[in-house]
Amino acid sequence: MAPAPPPAASFSPAEVQRRLAAGACWVRRGARLYDLSGFVQHHPGGEQLLRARAGQDIGADLDGPPHRHSANARRWLEQYYVGELRADLQGSIENGSVPSAETQTTDPAIEPRFKVVDWDKDLVDWKKPLLWQVGHLGEKYDEWVHQPVSRPIRLFHSDLVESLSKTVWYSVPIIWLPLMLYLSWSYYQTLAQGDVRLFTTFTTEYSVAVPESVFPVLFVLGILLWSLIEYLIHRFLFHMKPPSDSYYLIILHFVMHGQHHKAPFDGSRLVFPPVPASLVIAFFYVILRLALPEPVGGTVFAGGLLGYVLYDMTHYYLHFGSPHKGSYLYSMKAHHVKHHFSHQKSGFGISTKLWDYFFHTLIPEEAHLKTQ
Repeated sequence: MAPAPPPAASFSPAEVQRRLAAGACWVRRGARLYDLSGFVQHHPGGEQLLRARAGQDIGADLDGPPHRHSANARRWLEQYYVGELRADLQGSIENGSVPSAETQTTDPAIEPRFKVVDWDKDLVDWKKPLLWQVGHLGEKYDEWVHQPVSRPIRLFHSDLVESLSKTVWYSVPIIWLPLMLYLSWSYYQTLAQGDVRLFTTFTTEYSVAVPESVFPVLFVLGILLWSLIEYLIHRFLFHMKPPSDSYYLIILHFVMHGQHHKAPFDGSRLVFPPVPASLVIAFFYVILRLALPEPVGGTVFAGGLLGYVLYDMTHYYLHFGSPHKGSYLYSMKAHHVKHHFSHQKSGFGISTKLWDYFFHTLIPEEAHLKTQ
């Protein structure tokens, strides 16, 4: 017979009040208390929105308006559960009133599927590297990988290989911006010489000279091209649904993108590590070199490389930044977090919604609001 779970910790309103006064962000749902201090920066509505609700019952906020929180969002909340609120005649959390009997009982609306993951009974062993385990999940993989958790992931047994699969965010601008600047200056100088022509496979009569004045056009075209590539890769490669009977395709999906959806706030896995990024960047460089004259393809590539850096920096900020309400990044953060928690089959743009508009893959709520 399995041992009974340990009783939940209990806190008086005065004890919770002391934590709030010290800067913690505790909220409650019924009598259940949650410490969101470590989550406030990640919240798509902004840090201030959560801090304004510190000490309050957030049950109504979960049900909306402005929107009803998803099952994943409610499950995510349970990871921050710290205990139960008990009666205390010496004070209360809200407006000095004593919590009623109703608020002291555990909220019956919290269904079992919203409870925090039992790490000892999960489908995988979190004490071991996950990569070689997920392939055995089969038909359970798709549901499991789209139920996010707040903890880091280890993929490989080898410490060396594991280190190559992770990186800090600032490695991206440090490595790629100098290369982008070098290529931009080099190809601008080549274009300035005035001897670059398109369509040289035809006679000289039909070739087209490429003046240096088109450099900014080609560069911006590269940025735009990257935004399209970003969208297509995210939609059709990262969000492919691997066959449930394919062990290796499940592993491939997990290492490419599934691990990010499983642990969306693992800061070491939010930007592409330099080694795999180098292979992808080299591939696109070769394609452009083969398709266009070197200065033309190189300029487009340099613009695309800047687009990639902006994409990775934007992606990191959307997870860890706190943009001002009403700003572009605030809108993109809400857009991206909804993609993670409730709309995995839409909202594929990271740095822009342009291609979501164009290909009609806006998150349904946003598409509805747009038509109002």
